Amino acid sequence: MSVAHQLPLDLGTPDAFGAGILIVLPALNEQDSVAQVIAEVRAACPAARVLVVDDGSTDFTARRAAHAGAVVLRLPFNLGVGGAMRAAYRYAVENGFETVVQVDADGQHDPREVAALAAVSEAEVVIGARFAGRGDYEVRGPRRWAMRLLAGALSRISGTRLTDPTSGFRLVRGPAVALFAERYPEEYLGDTVEALVLAHRAGLRISQVPVAMRPRTTGVASTNPIRSAVYLGRVVAAVGLALVRRERGEGSWPAFV
Repeated sequence: MSVAHQLPLDLGTPDAFGAGILIVLPALNEQDSVAQVIAEVRAACPAARVLVVDDGSTDFTARRAAHAGAVVLRLPFNLGVGGAMRAAYRYAVENGFETVVQVDADGQHDPREVAALAAVSEAEVVIGARFAGRGDYEVRGPRRWAMRLLAGALSRISGTRLTDPTSGFRLVRGPAVALFAERYPEEYLGDTVEALVLAHRAGLRISQVPVAMRPRTTGVASTNPIRSAVYLGRVVAAVGLALVRRERGEGSWPAFV
C-alpha cells in the first residue's frame, strides 16, 4: 500500500458538517465517476477527509481522485471491497478518525444522505438501507428471495429490524472502527453481511436508515450476479443453521465469521 496523494486535514468552520469523519471510496476502475463523487462528498461534508482506496485499478482512477482533492491509498493489486475497506479502517485508526463512512465510487450513493446516517447516534454501525421505503431500487429472482431471507435471519440475530444487510453504504464509529481495522472480513460480499455478525458478536449496536439509490451511469459493476446469488445462498444457509443451533443451545453464530 502507498499513499499517492496526501492533503492536510481541513476541518473547515466549526459548523461545517463532517469534522472528524473519514469518508472512504473503495474504487476499482472508476476513472469516469470518481472525481464527480468526490466533488459531491466535499460539497455535502465539507469538513470530512475523503480517502479513495484504489483497489488495483488499471485506469486513471488514482490520478483523477488525487486531482479532485482526495487522499489516495493505492493497493498493489486487487483485494476486493473487503480488503480495501480493511486498509481504510487501518488508515482511520492510524490517523485518529473515530467515524468512517463508506460510499461507492460509482455515484450510486448520494453523499447528501451521510448526515442522516450520522444522526443515528445510538449505534456503532448504521446502514443506509435501500429496501426501507425510499426510492425504487429493487432486485429480482433468486437473489431477491435470498436477500429477504438473509435480512430476516440477521434481524433476528441482531435484535433490530434490518432490511438491507448487503448495503455498502454505511457509517461505522467508535469501537467498531478499531474492530474492523483488525478483523474486517475480506471474502467476496463478506464485508457487508459477515461484518454485521462480527459487530453484533462484539456487543456493538446496529441500526439502519432508509436511503434512495441512484443508477450507475458509468463503468461496470464489480459484483457478478451469479456469484452474488451463490454467496447469498451459502450465507443464508449458514445463518439459518446458526439460528437452529441457537435454539438448541449449541452456539449462536455461523462458522464463516
